[in-house]
Amino acid sequence: MTMEPRTSVIEKRLKNVKRIIAVASGKGGVGKSLVASSLALHLANKGHRVGLLDLDLYGPSSHIILGIINEIPTEEKGIIPPTVHGISFMSIVYFTEDKPSPFRGVDISNIILELLAITQWGNLDFLVIDMPPGIGDETLDVIRYMKTSEFLVVTTSSKVSMGAVGKLLKILVEMKKPLLGVIENMTMKDSLYIEEEAKKLHVRYLGKIRFDDNLEDAIGKTNRLVKTQVMKNLTTILKKINL
Repeated sequence: MTMEPRTSVIEKRLKNVKRIIAVASGKGGVGKSLVASSLALHLANKGHRVGLLDLDLYGPSSHIILGIINEIPTEEKGIIPPTVHGISFMSIVYFTEDKPSPFRGVDISNIILELLAITQWGNLDFLVIDMPPGIGDETLDVIRYMKTSEFLVVTTSSKVSMGAVGKLLKILVEMKKPLLGVIENMTMKDSLYIEEEAKKLHVRYLGKIRFDDNLEDAIGKTNRLVKTQVMKNLTTILKKINL
């Protein structure tokens, strides 16, 4: 078995990052990227040194949510992410120019390894990761190469969504990974279903983010995003875990 030489490089890149928070879900379409982007913005606005790494290689969208355009990293013994809205931001879009990227399994692991190895984060209080959807190699790569990651898991109220998210939660529990809890996103009616399912898995249920009709108008405009019901609900949830 050959050693992956980039592993030791990744450890050096992350040595001055105090906490890594991976925002994950068992499937796409649950608002994971919105939660990750809003979390990074929330922490930056509180005065923390924050990085945001968009690892959703199939559909990166954090740059759209935060309105990050015409920004590029600089090269100096690696890649230094640009700082936008107080957030050091790194994404695959810097290399694909937001064009469709039909990656295959081994390519994906290689890209994730390369992004982790070349990115110079410097000193950060928090590095937020917008995780790839699902529970494939990409998620396992983050668990393997970013060993101190704490997981914040996002689901919707849907039984279908929770079915997929439940599998991810079981994997994280079995692997004894730090789990901050489950956020129920885009809720439209009161229901105890997700809370009860989280309880069955012995995972902390953090609360609901209500569906917000005005959210779309705030996408790409951080000054409006911070005033949305989504951000208010998220802020209340984050207080429970001291963020």
